[in-house]
Amino acid sequence: MSTEITISNVSRGFNGHTVLDNVNLTVRDGELLALLGPSGSGKTTLLRLIAGLDQPDSGSIAIGGTEATQAHPAARGVGFVFQHYALFRHMNVFENIAFPLRIRKTPKAEVNVKVTELLKLIQLETLAGRYPAQLSGGQRQRVALARALASQPRVLLLDEPFGALDAVVRRDLRRWLRQLHEEMHITTIFVTHDQEEAFDLADRIVIMNGGKICQQGAPIDIYQHPADVFVHEFLGESNHITGHAAGGIIFADAGFPVAEAANAPDGPAEIYVRPHHVLLRPRSNGGTGWVINRISATGAHARISVANASTTLEASMTVDALLASGLTDHMPVDITFAGGTVFPTADSQPLKLQVLKPRLAV
Repeated sequence: MSTEITISNVSRGFNGHTVLDNVNLTVRDGELLALLGPSGSGKTTLLRLIAGLDQPDSGSIAIGGTEATQAHPAARGVGFVFQHYALFRHMNVFENIAFPLRIRKTPKAEVNVKVTELLKLIQLETLAGRYPAQLSGGQRQRVALARALASQPRVLLLDEPFGALDAVVRRDLRRWLRQLHEEMHITTIFVTHDQEEAFDLADRIVIMNGGKICQQGAPIDIYQHPADVFVHEFLGESNHITGHAAGGIIFADAGFPVAEAANAPDGPAEIYVRPHHVLLRPRSNGGTGWVINRISATGAHARISVANASTTLEASMTVDALLASGLTDHMPVDITFAGGTVFPTADSQPLKLQVLKPRLAV
């Protein structure tokens, strides 16, 4: 049975403030989808509407082809996992997981079998008798997920599920959850403001801002082809260069040419170049211009601050590439931009992407 979720023209406001503004979204059957955006963008509100914990002011929500907008949460077949676990402190692990089954008056033998299966699934078989206070944060979150799965939901919703955990535990739980999803194929939506988390876990990412969907697509497509300035600035680091286009060449306002972009209309433009697209080599003519301010290595990657008289840029490369390049602090360098995005702003026309061609050294 399909568990596709269809959200049609959904709006929601609180105290005169619009939180969701005519949102339309389809979540495919068996998909793992991330709602990504800054705080206040409407992500959690949309999740609560799908769960039935709140009602939209207008629009509709269907689950598996069945209208669910006014349906009781218990009738929607939805499992919900909160950021802060919401486990019962007076119940041990086994009883926390068994709780939704006991509420449904599931026979005791069936409860025992199901909970045992879930304990094995979350790899906590030996901790069934412990209480939440005796568990780590990662273990508590696994128990919360098992409790959500106990009632065999058609849809799984997770609200910032790893937000309260440290970085190493978050990474391990992401990998575990992705593997679990591959095994169970439950239609899953999770809310996050952590870009790494969304890119690591999701089949598809929906980026929200100001109650609207800005862009949606596969992680690599969104990163490589952001739809507007907000998405580009929100996803990862970028060097922002204010400039202009003239005759198919993009120039920084500081005067140096950046790249060719034959289709860019003449006029003002906002230029964004990722650090890994800033390519450096020791300066060939011995003159002055770009100079490395500082190189800092963090693990396998190095960050390089480089500047000329008017502009400072950030570059990045692997430490192995850095060692092979011979680059050092305070060295004069030449720069080539190997890629980037131009957002023309002439005549206040809608933003149109142009990919930079890596032809001009500066």
